[in-house]
Amino acid sequence: MIGGGAIGGYTAALARWAGLDVTLCVRSPLESLSVESGGVVRPAAVRIVTDPAQVTPVDWVLLTTKAQDTAGAEGWLRRLCGRDTAVAVLQNGIGLAERVAPFVPRGTRILPTVVYISAERTAPGRVLHHVASELHVPEGPLADRFAALLDGSELRVHRVADFTTAAWRKLFTNLAANPITALLQQRIGIFAEPEMAALTRDLLDEAAVVARAEGADIGETDITRTLELYATAPRDGGSSMLYDRLAGRPLEHEFLTGAVVRAGERHGIATPLNRMLLTLLRAVDRELREGNVGAREGKA
Repeated sequence: MIGGGAIGGYTAALARWAGLDVTLCVRSPLESLSVESGGVVRPAAVRIVTDPAQVTPVDWVLLTTKAQDTAGAEGWLRRLCGRDTAVAVLQNGIGLAERVAPFVPRGTRILPTVVYISAERTAPGRVLHHVASELHVPEGPLADRFAALLDGSELRVHRVADFTTAAWRKLFTNLAANPITALLQQRIGIFAEPEMAALTRDLLDEAAVVARAEGADIGETDITRTLELYATAPRDGGSSMLYDRLAGRPLEHEFLTGAVVRAGERHGIATPLNRMLLTLLRAVDRELREGNVGAREGKA
């Protein structure tokens, strides 16, 4: 498991509780790993390593870093991938296999994975699970192997025939919640406000045109489903982008909102609302990155 954030920590714990031999690869040392779910805190006895030199090729690699950190995982991927290794990419956005391919040995099998897990890293090695434990993958022999690997765990693997549509559907769940909660620094409850719900519909209407141009079967049903998801989600829930901003970490906007804007450009489709959000998110991200650089250099 590469990445010790919310998704990496949660999936590592569930895999270990199911009896799998799990190594958690992280940049900074962790004393331990535990997950809180339903008010119960459980430790997970995974092996934790901080140096690629400490690992050798394995059967499966689960890449759970944020999309913008993919290149930084190359050292781990090169060490962990052998002739028979498969890499499952548990990240947001679209084009997951293409994103990871340059950083693994040629011929490595890559399984793009849509993640439906709401979890929050509350401290290093501490994960709070809010809701859902689903992974959606393109059907085929590699998906069958992945499902068999996680059989017996609480992670439910769904094999789908139309993965392009599945990936865009997941992107839809992120397109309003992530940017808006991060920009406003407010929780999901903000979407209960009628004006915010109307803005969300306009954002998704715009993105749906782009999604269809990309070959995804996205329409009014998906927009309505996303609005209902926001309306029924726990009001104190957040988004991965909100958690990153609150923690002072770089944002994932280029792989969410940016993916819609760039796809729109490829097809000559205007995306003014998503482009506006992207501009604002880039400004916030620059501030976060400059703040991190300043902190490392000892600046005020």
